[in-house]
Amino acid sequence: MNQANEKRLAGEAAIRFVEKGVIGVGTGSTVNYFIDALADVRERIEGAVSSSEQSTERLKKYGIPVLDLNAAGPLALYVDGADECDPHKRLIKGGGAALTREKIVAAASERFVCIIDSTKLVDILGTFPLPIEVIPMARSHVAREIARRGGQPVWRDGTLTDNGNWIIDVHGWRITDPLALEADINQITGVVAVGLFAKRPADVVLVGNREI
Repeated sequence: MNQANEKRLAGEAAIRFVEKGVIGVGTGSTVNYFIDALADVRERIEGAVSSSEQSTERLKKYGIPVLDLNAAGPLALYVDGADECDPHKRLIKGGGAALTREKIVAAASERFVCIIDSTKLVDILGTFPLPIEVIPMARSHVAREIARRGGQPVWRDGTLTDNGNWIIDVHGWRITDPLALEADINQITGVVAVGLFAKRPADVVLVGNREI
């Protein structure tokens, strides 16, 4: 099965988790398939909390109300993709630079359904460079701290997040303890969020239409 078809099947399969109320919607090519499928059942939900401007535009195109998380309160469901997923459903996210909003919506949701294709499955996280959102004036400081920890920081030049911040991608890490590394990076002054979803992993992972 090709990658695009697996993404489409995963996006469509996630619809079975959609119930009434407000849901959280992530960002990326696989999520786009979910939004397309969500349009067919939009009467089921009151609206969506979106993790990016890109997803907001797509939701609005289908007439799905986009709500502010502060007004929506706790969410029953969050659906999003990932750049890597390990056997414990811990993730690397942030290839699309929306990791901070994605982490916020995931944290506010009772159930996190991750939709991916099989190329995203890994035994150990770290082949995909780990994104870190940083306050612009702290970029060099954070990069030095990352290098001190053995990572190879690369500024994603030209990328501005929806929050007005910058992204550093960390290469060369074999992340054997994602929970500890997530906690450590979060303590570096100037870091807004790190694209490790270990403290709050996925609850369900759909690879194509198959749940693992």
